[in-house]
Amino acid sequence: MRSVVGQTNRVVVIGAGLAGLAAALHLRGAGREVTVLERADHPGGRVGRYRFDDYEIDSGATVLTMPELIDEALAAVGRTRDDVSLRIHRLAPAYHARFADGSDIRVFDDAGAMAAEVDRACGPAEARGYRRLRDWLDRIYAAEFDDFMDANFDSPLDMVRTRRSRTALTTLVRLGGFGRLGPRVRSYLGDERLTRLFTFQALYAGMAPDRALALYGAIPNMDTCQGVYFPEGGMRAITTALAEAFTAAGGQLVLGAEVDRIVYARGVQRTPDRTDANPSRGADARGRGRRAEAVHTTDGRGFPCDAVVLTADLGSLPRFGLRARRGLRASPSAVVAHGTIPAEIAARWPVQAHHTIDFGAAWAQTFAEIAARPGRGQLMSDPSLLLTRPALTDPGQFVDRAQGRFEPLSVLAPCPNLTAAPLDWDRLGPAYLNELLTVLEQRGYTGIREHFTVDHLDTPATWAAQGMIAGTPFSVAHLFRQTGPFRSRNLPRGMDNVVLAGCGTTPGVGVPTTLLSGKLAAARITGDRTRSRTDHRVSVPT
Repeated sequence: MRSVVGQTNRVVVIGAGLAGLAAALHLRGAGREVTVLERADHPGGRVGRYRFDDYEIDSGATVLTMPELIDEALAAVGRTRDDVSLRIHRLAPAYHARFADGSDIRVFDDAGAMAAEVDRACGPAEARGYRRLRDWLDRIYAAEFDDFMDANFDSPLDMVRTRRSRTALTTLVRLGGFGRLGPRVRSYLGDERLTRLFTFQALYAGMAPDRALALYGAIPNMDTCQGVYFPEGGMRAITTALAEAFTAAGGQLVLGAEVDRIVYARGVQRTPDRTDANPSRGADARGRGRRAEAVHTTDGRGFPCDAVVLTADLGSLPRFGLRARRGLRASPSAVVAHGTIPAEIAARWPVQAHHTIDFGAAWAQTFAEIAARPGRGQLMSDPSLLLTRPALTDPGQFVDRAQGRFEPLSVLAPCPNLTAAPLDWDRLGPAYLNELLTVLEQRGYTGIREHFTVDHLDTPATWAAQGMIAGTPFSVAHLFRQTGPFRSRNLPRGMDNVVLAGCGTTPGVGVPTTLLSGKLAAARITGDRTRSRTDHRVSVPT
């Protein structure tokens, strides 16, 4: 594995989201002096918050899977969830799905409970098919995690360099991992409603289920087999806890620090214990320095460094002297409305669940509309929507006002990115939201159009203003040419000591994979090739 060239004692991490904080914790645990620079007034990134007069609400991801990766990041500096007062609860059901025919299916990660639910909704034959599907999802995930998700790649040949990786690749081929996800799931399930529940996660990877590689069955495995969780205090409690552990371990977190530029030097000092398959020659072909020596903020502060972990979106790389790969195809985007609803109104809705997926009748057509090629995207003609009601799990999030009790509510509608459909969202956004609320009203969410007070509306224009590629928070799609060793690498060519982390690089989009990206970025600096080594770690303050 290639690693950063030269000394790596002082590391600056740009961005205090999941990737940046995970990298910072692993680096701090490995004895590095680490400074994290965050432009907002709080940690979070895409797991941040919006703060209003009397409540807060998560501004980004709402689905947490694989919380053990949070434990791993905390353990890098000798901390646990208890040490940072992070309490995480399993959701049962993980989702409650409603369909256009009026039926509903709950999703449980417990195999017995889910088989019983499938039997209730779809019959015993489908329940048997579910158990076969679950076995396949488990095997797909097991074949992928160690060697393809929790792994750095220098080239596609790394997939076959070791006996273990060759065995894992052979297993994926045997399991049909390089076929298509939708048809594979249909080989186990005949009920189209169930097919949707075990394939809609392909949207996280930016693909229609019938086009996504079957190896992305690892994502529904995380959701439907390993469980969906939620932390008390909201998803934003995760980054707050990680930041607390980092500073308690002696790391420096600087908030309100907008990075202006990275200063590059042409020279590089080598050390005997560092090797690089692509040695530095001091400067690239354009004469630009290859080695970052300091990070400067817009208020004039400078932070000297031996290495940089950059968590900026691929769309923002030019700001920092790097370029994203040409021809990248971005994932679909989303419109998300955040606000509050009177609790007595929401209590009358047909579903009372933390996560409700309300499917329209259309399915293949929906993906054709939102995942279209450049210039061909359209808004969903028959919307499928995600409603998130965190107070049902975490009652501390209810808001008591003079008018009564209210609960936070987020409504998410997938939509095409700005490349697929360059729409005028500043003009279109409010009208489209009104259309979505009308649809929900017609589907039985009585009172949502009149009583849902929207305090913040995110659209592709929001994400574009934050520097996200094509105006999507889901980064680049997981096409085959943008997957695994073919995804934008975390050790960019032409740079000696700048490492990327976040959903745009390996291993990809999602909360667990973003946490992994931070750990993998740290490994590029420390040279650590293993998943669980602890002998290199140093004592940190308690």
